[in-house]
Amino acid sequence: MIALLDSVNYWHWLAFGLILLAAELLGAAGYLLWLGLSALLVGILLTFIPLSWQLQWMSFGSFSLVTTWLWWRRQLTHDKQSDEQRDLNQKQKQLVGQVLTLDEDFPKGKGRIKVGDTTWSAKSETSLTAGTTVEITAVDGIILSISEKK
Repeated sequence: MIALLDSVNYWHWLAFGLILLAAELLGAAGYLLWLGLSALLVGILLTFIPLSWQLQWMSFGSFSLVTTWLWWRRQLTHDKQSDEQRDLNQKQKQLVGQVLTLDEDFPKGKGRIKVGDTTWSAKSETSLTAGTTVEITAVDGIILSISEKK
């Protein structure tokens, strides 16, 4: 077995990388992309620097972890930016601009307000009386900011 591992050269790594990339095209959802790229990197590295089979596999593992982690960081940043701009399935963002009438008096500061069939924590800069028409102006987490509709 050791002799087989010792006989692996850069062509094997390049072929392995291309096979993984081809398998990715079949719909692996990105799982094999970074492994294939890592195998290609090991093949390129092995072209210029002779490495033992142990170092080849350590390099493959290291490259796989680094490339996957870098992609994950980039994707996480992209997803956060996308979520900030998206309103679909984010009820609190859809509430901004909604106008409603208060069922009961609302004290200055924090209180609860009924929106549709749900009650929300809300805050207001002024005291508001029942029957006042208010507008939801902002959302901070789960707290709605309301103000009297002029």
